[in-house]
Amino acid sequence: MTEQPPPLNLSALLGEAMSKSGLLWIDVAEDRTWPAWHVWDETTAFVVSGPGEQPLPWLPKEVNLILRSKDTGGRILTTRAHAVVLEPGSPEWVHAAELLRAARLNAVDDSVTRWARECTITALTPFGSPLEMPGAYTALDLRAEPARTTATTTSWRPWHWKGRGPRRANDTPGGSNRKSRRH
Repeated sequence: MTEQPPPLNLSALLGEAMSKSGLLWIDVAEDRTWPAWHVWDETTAFVVSGPGEQPLPWLPKEVNLILRSKDTGGRILTTRAHAVVLEPGSPEWVHAAELLRAARLNAVDDSVTRWARECTITALTPFGSPLEMPGAYTALDLRAEPARTTATTTSWRPWHWKGRGPRRANDTPGGSNRKSRRH
């Protein structure tokens, strides 16, 4: 008789995946999948978006969250979640803002005041059975074209150990620039 593996504890897997990685992917229907920095608080992930923060579209009431391994980048879990925009100044908003501020490593201003004025804090609360989980992943190819962006590289610049030396008049491509001297 073969021994059955123990049943998968999905709530523990969800909590572990959310707390170990600071990045999740928000799959918005009729749009694309958006990466989002988040903070996990036992049952809810909080994300902040807006000017000076990560770009996110206006989220519908229900989205899919894709959680990936911090080590390998592979999908661990895909689950549905309710998306609720928190009202600035409400007890829920203050709680979420404090968690986000504490986790923010590179804040250069009073983030909480700016978030209340210009940004959106959204609570993402997973619900129901996972759409994908270990042992039950989709066989579809989920690759997508990269998002359009205005970011560009103006020119290719190779990296050189200790920088590039000054260019000399007798440099030739592929050749040596050293001349033999007799003393």
